Amino acid sequence: MTRLAIAIDKHRCIGCNTCANACKMSNNVPDGMLWNRVLTEGVDLYDGAQGSYPYLSRSYLPIACQHCDNAACQRVCPTGATYKDDKGRIEIDYDKCIGCRMCMAACPYNARTFNWNEPKRATGFDYGDARVPARRKGVMEKCTLCKERTDAGEVPMCVLCCPGDARVYGDLDDPDSEISRVIRDNHAYVLLEEKGTKPKVHYFN
Repeated sequence: MTRLAIAIDKHRCIGCNTCANACKMSNNVPDGMLWNRVLTEGVDLYDGAQGSYPYLSRSYLPIACQHCDNAACQRVCPTGATYKDDKGRIEIDYDKCIGCRMCMAACPYNARTFNWNEPKRATGFDYGDARVPARRKGVMEKCTLCKERTDAGEVPMCVLCCPGDARVYGDLDDPDSEISRVIRDNHAYVLLEEKGTKPKVHYFN
């Protein structure tokens, strides 16, 4: 089996949002939407800080679809549009999506976006990887783990472009892979473990 995933080194994440922008550009994500977000932990403001001057600290939490092994979104989808593929990625069949947004409500990570309107882009045209399928009004969107790239043996664009090398990509079912080693050696954890969704995205410091 194959279970593709990403591990994120929060100590190396500098909150630059390169991952978010690289994802948006590569996947032709419409204006006003992001598949990949970088949150500033412990505050409500982007790039805020915890503590009182001069004793301030700041840490970042990159978050996108967690490609869960027990995905809540998949369980509630009435049409089978949300599915797990043979590489362990949670994907969306846009032709089957009826826009009911059940998956959006079920996801505890707030990791989906919805095309309320016809997709618009500031450029006036599509951009990014030509292999990425177009999405129409009325369907869900989310991180695909750069399906088109990873199917071709390439790494996800967020991994490729991270200037801090904070992201490790690989197969969780290969005990000798870099991601498996990193998770073991750094006691990596997952978000909202108590929800039982078994996310495949891991974090470590």
